[in-house]
Amino acid sequence: MTATRILVFAKAPAPGRVKTRLIPALGAAGAARLARSLLSYTLDAALAAAVGPVELCASPAFGEPDWAGWSLPPGVIASGQGEGDLGARMARAARRTLDRGERALLIGTDCPALSARRLREAAAALEGRDAVLYPAADGGYTLLGLGAFHAGVFDGIPWSTAQVAGLTLARMAALHWRVAVGAELHDVDEPADLVHLPDDLGLTARPHARGNRP
Repeated sequence: MTATRILVFAKAPAPGRVKTRLIPALGAAGAARLARSLLSYTLDAALAAAVGPVELCASPAFGEPDWAGWSLPPGVIASGQGEGDLGARMARAARRTLDRGERALLIGTDCPALSARRLREAAAALEGRDAVLYPAADGGYTLLGLGAFHAGVFDGIPWSTAQVAGLTLARMAALHWRVAVGAELHDVDEPADLVHLPDDLGLTARPHARGNRP
C-alpha cells in the first residue's frame, strides 16, 4: 500500500496571532491555549492513524520565535509553509509529497472531529481514487486527500468563504477525477463553534466572564 503523508497546516500558537475570532470569547491568551491544544490533539490523531509520515507545515517556519516553548512530538517532522496564499502553500506541499511517491492528506488544526479513525478512512478512500474531500459546515473543507495533482484545485479559490468546497469539487469534476466525499464536519473558528470541542481535548481555556478577559 502506498504511504499517505498527513500534512498538518498550522500557525504558531502565539497570543493575538491565532484564533483571533475567538478572542472576544476566550481572550488572546485563552485563544492561544486553545490553538495549542488543538495542534497537539491533531498531531496525536495523525500519529495514531499510522497511515504514513506526519509533517507539520508551520507558519512561520518551525524554530522561529513564535514557536518558542513548543516541541515537536516524536515522529513528527516540520517544514515551513513558505510564501503565497493558502492555495499556493497547500499546492506546494501536496506536489512535493506526490512527487515523492506518496499520497497526501492535507488538514488544519481547527477540526477535532478528524480523529485517527477518520484519517484512516480518508487514506483508505484514496485507494483507486484521485481525491477525497471532507466538507466543513461553513462551506470550506476540513480535509483534502490527493492521489493526483493539478494546480487548478488550488489556484484562484476564494479562501475563507462558503464557496471553497463546492468550487473545489467542481474543478475536480472538470478534471474527471474519481472523488470520495466524506462526512460534513465542524471547524472551531467562532465562539458558537466551541460546542464542538470534545471533552477529552484537555482544554483549560474557557469563555471569560464579561469584563474579565486578559
